[in-house]
Amino acid sequence: MKKAVTFGEVMMRLSPPGHGRFVQADSFDVVYGGGEANVAVSLANFGLDAHFVTKVPSHEIGQCAVNSLRRFGVGTDYILRGGDRLGIYFLEHGASQRPSKVIYDRAGSSISQVEPGEFDWHTILEGADWFHFTGITPALGDGPAAVTLEAVKAAKELGVTVSADLNYRKKLWSQEQANQVMSGLMPYVDVLIANEEDAEKVFGITAGESNITEGKLSEEGYKEVARKLVGRFGFKKVAITLRESISASINNWSGLLYNNAEFYSSQKYSIHIVDRVGGGDSFCAGLIYGLLSGMSDQEALEFAAAASCLKHTIFGDYNLVTPEEVKTLMAGDGSGRVQR
Repeated sequence: MKKAVTFGEVMMRLSPPGHGRFVQADSFDVVYGGGEANVAVSLANFGLDAHFVTKVPSHEIGQCAVNSLRRFGVGTDYILRGGDRLGIYFLEHGASQRPSKVIYDRAGSSISQVEPGEFDWHTILEGADWFHFTGITPALGDGPAAVTLEAVKAAKELGVTVSADLNYRKKLWSQEQANQVMSGLMPYVDVLIANEEDAEKVFGITAGESNITEGKLSEEGYKEVARKLVGRFGFKKVAITLRESISASINNWSGLLYNNAEFYSSQKYSIHIVDRVGGGDSFCAGLIYGLLSGMSDQEALEFAAAASCLKHTIFGDYNLVTPEEVKTLMAGDGSGRVQR
């Protein structure tokens, strides 16, 4: 069984029931999630030996987050306990022309306070086949950025494949900070994953003939983005998710992959969204699973696109689908007919 390790923050998510607004709420639905935690849950559901590394407070709320991962088979042995609080974010689900809204309450969380030397990365990554992180983790502070660098250096020493999702968050750091820190991490990355605007926000690499606000994307423009990313950093592969936002409720979704020689494009899916949080993470997990399972680049990309399409139909951050369900959609069965 292939072993995959992810590193980042797991948070409590609070959202008004249904599509209610914050100002209407007198109760909140509670789930847990976070970029790299979401990837770990997907990989565990796909049957991999998936482990998540983080730091959570030693009180009961921290344990709730750990339990949410264990419930789906994620290894939690490397999680440290300490610090004062678990990060929280509030999510208001958008609908039609009203966008979703996120408010963070994560300052001072346990993972944001980590310092170099707290994790024994050589032990954690022993026997691992893959290590994954996102740009969210180094954005949490100098300590998490330094620890991420420790992790990718250890992964390279041990011959572990490293993937990174740029995942730029303007509420966490500036474009200048992101460029400086992520540029220092990129030499250790084999597979880079980005969405339709990450490369522009972090590295200033733009896609011609695209207008994200209007939902108009040029695949040829993003192919050029992938070429430039490989040329600058030497990645083995670059994958880009392409989200055409018709509205908050309806998106077109696809992806492309460049392996430094050829480009591959996935099927395009028209999605009626239940919950779009974690969509990019589910794409990352699908791609990792596909490549670790020996799929061709085209097959791995199709698996990633189909897996992330299905995630948009599931409430919560985690993508709770099986490989068989993903492959059924890949094969063209997107009817949604009742399975009896």
